[in-house]
Amino acid sequence: MDLGLQDKVAVITGSSKGIGKETATVLAEEGANVVIASRHEDELIEVVKEIKEKTGKEVAYQVCDVTKEADCKAFVQKAIDTYGKLDILINNAGSAFAKNFEEVSLNDWQEDLDLKLFGAVHMLHAAIPELKKNGGAIVNLTAVAGKNPPANTTPTSVTRAAGLALTKTLSKDLAQYNIRVNAVCIGLIRSGQIEKRWQEEAPELTWEEYARDPKFDIPLGRIGDTREAANVISFLVSEAASYVTGVAVNIDGGKSPSL
Repeated sequence: MDLGLQDKVAVITGSSKGIGKETATVLAEEGANVVIASRHEDELIEVVKEIKEKTGKEVAYQVCDVTKEADCKAFVQKAIDTYGKLDILINNAGSAFAKNFEEVSLNDWQEDLDLKLFGAVHMLHAAIPELKKNGGAIVNLTAVAGKNPPANTTPTSVTRAAGLALTKTLSKDLAQYNIRVNAVCIGLIRSGQIEKRWQEEAPELTWEEYARDPKFDIPLGRIGDTREAANVISFLVSEAASYVTGVAVNIDGGKSPSL
């Protein structure tokens, strides 16, 4: 299927590793012009090289801390200066900070809100005026805990729920400009954090064996791969999803009890 991403311009936060990096790769494979960002320039330079080797596509980058409004404006401006427009925003920057409520300090709450909620807000403020010019698509990455918060998941489940509410209201506010806004709710996906857990818990197992451990209680029987998440995100920002807005798609192998 042609996703209709040829020559579209996309910016992706938190894209020096994991799902963000893989999404940048998939979009480049589909012919999009991509600008990646994180706080670490050395990592970004390596990703640019990797994507060029895999896809033959040049990728631009910008050092950006999404908790800083000026950085977010500069990131969007980088896309405009390099490619002349903006079609796609993917808010991927985030972390998985989860504790019992009584163990979470006010500073922890503020840091989590600044990164996951206000980081997205800063990017939206910077990107929406450009997206209004020609229409476009936004995807906000959240987590399945935002829909069904387990115990001991503050503050992350709360900030992720805020991201879902932000997605829904923006989908209504921006539809008149032909800007679609969706979310993906990430479950267990292979990441540096998961791999560290694997090495601590069961280094004698191969990744495939560990990923299929019944203790994870995933109906599809395994932990997901970053490519699987990137494929869904790429679909949602593509012309193939031109009538899809205001939804939150679970990427969790069927584990979440909610739709």
